[in-house]
Amino acid sequence: MKLDKVLSISGKPGLFELKAQTRGGFLAESFIDGKKIPVSMKNNVSILSEIAIYTYTEEIPLRLVFQKIFDKEEGKQSIDHKSSKKELTDYFSEILPEYDEERVYPSDIKKVLQWYNLLISKEITDFSEPKDEGQTADGLKIEDTKEK
Repeated sequence: MKLDKVLSISGKPGLFELKAQTRGGFLAESFIDGKKIPVSMKNNVSILSEIAIYTYTEEIPLRLVFQKIFDKEEGKQSIDHKSSKKELTDYFSEILPEYDEERVYPSDIKKVLQWYNLLISKEITDFSEPKDEGQTADGLKIEDTKEK
């Protein structure tokens, strides 16, 4: 599973897998307890593949941060997200030395590490870039398949 199917829903703990689209939103399954919940368009939902971390020069996609953690930990869990603020910031500085300390809060670091550990526990380790939205399954651009 790629990160473009993994969701964070404001007010709900953990992460969710996008299962199906419904008339008023979509159906999501919790990674924590496996329960399926309906999610309406009123909910604040973030797709992990669309999240980025601020650095002093640019925004780094979350998937690249996960990949750096994965490489550092050799595919294992990272430090516990309940570690002290100093441990969290020191660890994150090792992973992403150029992260913007004024815009990336310890609570953000805690969430990133919690999400990473949850993904690893579910054996989701594909942090590659999602396929182009404008491509078909055979790799053709959608505009290439339209008649001119």
